[in-house]
This record gives sequence, C-alpha cells and structure tokens, in this order.
Amino acid sequence: MKVGITYDLQEEYLVRGISKEDAAEFDRLDTIEAIDQTLRLLGFETDRIGHIQSLAKRLVAGNRWDLVFNIAEGIRGFSREAQVPALLEAYDIPYTFSDPLVLCLTLHKGMTKRVIRDLGIPTPDFRIIENEEEIPSADLPFPLFAKPVAEGTGKGIGAASMIKNKRQLSTACRRLLKRFRQPVLVERFLPGKEFTVGVTGTGKSSVAIGAIEVILKKGADVAAYSYHNKKHFEQVVEYRQGRDETAEKAVKLALSAWRGLGCRDGGRIDLRADADGMLHFLEVNPLAGLNPEISDLPILCRLAGVTYRELISRIMDSALMRIEP
Repeated sequence: MKVGITYDLQEEYLVRGISKEDAAEFDRLDTIEAIDQTLRLLGFETDRIGHIQSLAKRLVAGNRWDLVFNIAEGIRGFSREAQVPALLEAYDIPYTFSDPLVLCLTLHKGMTKRVIRDLGIPTPDFRIIENEEEIPSADLPFPLFAKPVAEGTGKGIGAASMIKNKRQLSTACRRLLKRFRQPVLVERFLPGKEFTVGVTGTGKSSVAIGAIEVILKKGADVAAYSYHNKKHFEQVVEYRQGRDETAEKAVKLALSAWRGLGCRDGGRIDLRADADGMLHFLEVNPLAGLNPEISDLPILCRLAGVTYRELISRIMDSALMRIEP
C-alpha cells in the first residue's frame, strides 16, 4: 500500500519570516522522519508530499495514493486544518484522522464547547469576545481564563491568561485580539487537577490509551499549560500517569467527547477539575503532535507502556477499518 504523508514543516515557514510562536504548531523534520520510518517498518510504501500547495501540484500532475497520513495543520482561517482533508475528499483519496467537519468545528474552541454542552458533557461557562466592544459581555464570576479561540500548542496562553478583575479582563482580551486577530474565549477558571487523555480509534471502536495528569513545577507559568510550559516541559512540567478514581472519570468523559464529536483514529482530550473535583471538558486535539520525544500523545503512550510504533499502528488500523470494511 502506498501512503502519502502531508504535513507543514516548521523550518519552511521560519525561512519565510514567520515567528517561532506562529510556527509552533508545525512539525519538525525529525517528526516527519519518525512517522515515515515507522510506516515503513509497518510494511507501507511511503511518499512525503508536504503542505497543501505541494499536494495540489501533485494531484494536478496525476499523483495518487492508497491512503494519506495527514498531519497538515494549515496556516490561515478556522478551516485551516480541514483544507487538506477536503482536497483529498474531492479526489476520493482516503486519509487518516478526522474529516473536514470535525476539524473545522474543533479548531474553534467556542463552537466545540457549544456542541459539548449539547452532548451533556460538563464544560466551563464561557463567552466569545469578537471585538473590544464585546468585552463587557464577559459577565462571568472571577477568576476567569482567556485564550485565543482557535490556536494550539498553548499559543496565547501565559500567566496573564488568569484573570481576577475587570481591568485584567480588558487588558487580556485587547492583547489577544490584537496579537492573534481572532476572537477570544473567556471561560470560568478551574483550579483543580488537569488531565490529558490519549485516544485511538473511531466511534464505538475508540479506546483510551490512558490519562496523564499535567503537574506544573517551579518556574512554570502558574495555573496554565501555557506555550512557555509546553516549550520547556522538561524543566517545568511533570507528567504523571493517572491511576485514581478521578483519572478513570477523565477517561470516560474523554471517550464520550471523542465519540460525540465524531473524532477519528487518534488524538487527545484535555480536561480539568473545578474546586469540587468535578471534571470539565476544555478542548480536543484531533491532530495531536506526533514527535516521539516531545509531543504529549507519545509521552502519554510511553507512560502507559505503548510504543511509538504501536501508536502509529493503531492509527493506521483505525483508518484502514474505515476504507476496508
């Protein structure tokens, strides 16, 4: 089977002058090499395609693949993660991970939370701030938490995201609106334990790999799994495999969210507890990072005794079940 690999290579965007923070979601070369090598070890013939412009050129030239392993993040708009899958669907080429509908929905944290709430899954009360005039509409009890509505890798999240009064709310929202040129999600701050749950599979066949608790150490941005904390995780973050009752509840809640949203093949769900210990959905990552050393999902797998090869194998098995029923 011939498997193409679509991705956005970080170094290509840095050369164009994009900042390290703006390029943070894109993949390093060693990530692509790890995926490529692992797919070959699993018996697949691979072909590195690259970003959506390269894919478009290859498709017009007549190139085709039996399956595309897609981890392309895209660069513009709320639909950026959905662009490669949509193009592949137009050419009737199957691919790994979620479809365009899911990828558009889940990139927008506010829209995702509305669906999650409709599914009956707890999520912190929130407001979407589209512009400066709407800041007063964030009429929720303090403390609050603010972040860009459609970014990953902790971008836009830091110590200033934790908001204790109206002045801080105004400052944080104005800063994020200007910096990221997109709406701001303002939600009730949850002071309890934070978990991320790894999931593989699709629908009823989806299973949780396990839950890890994210523990911030000295020197970390407080109260948030921020861009700084993710970038310097080896020094300021401890990942502890969850084995208690709360972790078990996190797994059940994550699977409900994963299946309810229609996510496929593999990814992560982030959850956090309130002051009473009740878990709430924060966000989902249906295109989780796959660097074998530094990405949360492979780290979670290592703690659960699942090898990188087994992770990629599970993702491929899930995708192949859809196209070869």
